[in-house]
Amino acid sequence: MDTIQANDANEYLAAHEDVVSRVLESQPNENYLYELAELFKVFGDSTRIRILYALFESELCVGDIALLLNLSQSAVSHQLKILKDAKLVRFRREGKIIFYALDDEHVRNILSMGMEHIEE
Repeated sequence: MDTIQANDANEYLAAHEDVVSRVLESQPNENYLYELAELFKVFGDSTRIRILYALFESELCVGDIALLLNLSQSAVSHQLKILKDAKLVRFRREGKIIFYALDDEHVRNILSMGMEHIEE
């Protein structure tokens, strides 16, 4: 363990250079960390979480989601665009109706793990 002087002349920090080096080597690229932070920002809105949980149960169209969540179709469409851009939902068209679903099992797992964490 080495003692490293911090910016303040009276402050000293204990540093384990071998541990710090090992952790630095395993850190993801800064761009990946930024993208991960942006992904978690999308989960930071309760309306989007409610939409994701509705889609957890079934594929739904905008009208279905609006009715379920007591929101306007415009508000739902806006949130779905954000979720689609974040690759959390996918869509398919059936005539004039667009149906939305969770993009893949990863999204389902993120939601499940988040719920498990808060229920502990």
